[in-house]
Amino acid sequence: MMENEILTLVTFFPTIGVLLLLLVPGDRHDSLRSVSLIIAFITMLFSFLLWAMFDPVANGMQFEVNVPWITSLGISYHVGIDGISLLLILLTTILSVLCILSAWRSIATGVKGFLISILLLETGMIGVFCALDLFLFYVFWEVMLIPMYFLIGVWGGPRKVYAAIKFVLFTMFGSLLMLVAILFMLFEYQKYSGEYSFDLLKIMQMPFAYHAQLWLFAAFGLAFAIKVPLWPFHTWLPDAHVEAPTAASVILAGVLLKMGTYGFIRICLPMFPEATVTFLPYICVLSLIAIIYGALVAMVQKDVKSLVAFSSVSHMGFIMLGMFALNTQGMEGAVLQMINHGISTGALFLIVGMLYERRHTRLIAEFGGIAKVMPFYAAVFMIVTLSSIGLPLTNGFVGEFLILIGVFKFNTVYGIVAASGVVLSACYMLWMFQRVVFGKVTKSENEKLKDVSWRERMVLIPLVVLIFWIGIYPKPFLDRIEPAVKQVLERVSRAKTVEAERRFQIETELPAREAGSVGATGHVAGGENLCWK
Repeated sequence: MMENEILTLVTFFPTIGVLLLLLVPGDRHDSLRSVSLIIAFITMLFSFLLWAMFDPVANGMQFEVNVPWITSLGISYHVGIDGISLLLILLTTILSVLCILSAWRSIATGVKGFLISILLLETGMIGVFCALDLFLFYVFWEVMLIPMYFLIGVWGGPRKVYAAIKFVLFTMFGSLLMLVAILFMLFEYQKYSGEYSFDLLKIMQMPFAYHAQLWLFAAFGLAFAIKVPLWPFHTWLPDAHVEAPTAASVILAGVLLKMGTYGFIRICLPMFPEATVTFLPYICVLSLIAIIYGALVAMVQKDVKSLVAFSSVSHMGFIMLGMFALNTQGMEGAVLQMINHGISTGALFLIVGMLYERRHTRLIAEFGGIAKVMPFYAAVFMIVTLSSIGLPLTNGFVGEFLILIGVFKFNTVYGIVAASGVVLSACYMLWMFQRVVFGKVTKSENEKLKDVSWRERMVLIPLVVLIFWIGIYPKPFLDRIEPAVKQVLERVSRAKTVEAERRFQIETELPAREAGSVGATGHVAGGENLCWK
């Protein structure tokens, strides 16, 4: 029974917390915080139970639940996870606890609404990572949009409304394209099988025509690229990060961006493998641009939070490049780096938020010599900075190293450009750290800054532990990722063979057509039934 219920408990337990919060008077802030923290903590414990019960060597989905919901349209409550989903759910639940703890004193107005938004957002994010029904996937995808809009628009900075609306407009544009693609797939599956179904695993077995795959990949891919965000769809991200409260920035960088890369792995690559091979060079080029562009723009930022925001553009481009190297090392590194980025960048936003609470400014020029008055803070800041630039024995090194191996195996030029991005990230991160932490205390306001409190240490220490755990012993994580990655790559590898046959056919037909021959229509052996003209 526990195997059947545990995934549903993890997904909807935060929503139960929302119902409990509604019963607590709005002026009892400490009670509201305590209830929400307990709910998020219990949800995290359930996710740890998922980890303990998960079989790392099994193929396919685990903890599956498939219950009919709207039978006339073939909609069901179908959830399940593989190793990729498992790690992202763990990341979500851990960061949710830390975000509530970090906002204990920084959010003093509208506390009930803030905490309700955090818990609803947690349900939406977990739901995306475990949904195996496309309708359910879309519902959870949209559900998480609403609380994030309020987190930015109500508790954000001076330009919060502009940033919130921009975030919603970008995301909804992609979501509408995704909805059109989902409906198209529904009707195509009905023609193919005679029944309506949104079931992801069923539709995945359906052979879509090559040109249909191109359009479907474009629709889904644009929605996911906006969420990543992949250059040039990144312009909403810096505004959202800078204006969002610290807790929202942590969730945005730590989890929401990963929904885009997760969508590529879960839907685009396995469902449209031939289109994946076709779009591959274009996505790789955009990823390389994101790596270099994000690093160069981060280097000239005067605001620490803005610098970290643009660094996310660069790091997410790195993840996309590793994923589309389409080999085991690159994709495993990309998945692991999704987790690493959530840990390291989430920690950076927490660190910046702690400094902002004390000084009410994030300008790099306003600091200097912080290590003398905040030694514990400076030590953690150093560890997280070194993790972000991929120092050996930290989590960032393992992911970046695997990605670079995969990219060099795929394309040496791409690997060289990507490696230069790693060098640039070290430049802007170390330069920022040196100006904030070292040197003389030149501002009198910095002389009396208090070091991090015990509550703040409880927020930072778990992230430091994860940084070193993954950096020193990543095997438990890679073991759970590997079976899922291999399944995706098996489908794409068959598509590479199909694409090679298609190109060979086109090249052999062209001389015949020029001689006046009638071209043939390609057909793939093995029942793929993909048509090319």
